Amino acid sequence: QVQLVESGGGLVQAGGSLRLSCAASGSIFSINRMGWYRQAPGKQRVMVATITSEGITNYADSVKGRFTISRDNAKNTVFLQMNSLKPEDTAVYYCNFQVYRGVWRTLYDYWGQGTQVTVSS
Repeated sequence: QVQLVESGGGLVQAGGSLRLSCAASGSIFSINRMGWYRQAPGKQRVMVATITSEGITNYADSVKGRFTISRDNAKNTVFLQMNSLKPEDTAVYYCNFQVYRGVWRTLYDYWGQGTQVTVSS
């Protein structure tokens, strides 16, 4: 019953900024990690940024210094602030919630529907 709803994508010129949001509807009881991934045309989906339940962040080298991942635990929402955007950032961006589920607390991944980010030169 958990659904992740993304927003904030769009078209922007190189050097501009966008802020992506991903909110979970339904009950999520235990989150191990949240993150953002992206998939450019003809390429595999890759990790962009992650943040653990403790607040530890990790970024792809290509976005370090430009992107910032953050979260609002009370609202089960994860954000991705994207600054100094480049054409190579163009991709469909997917949010991810990795949670513990069930009696045995098995890790399970929920994914957002994807939001298009297009950066023009």
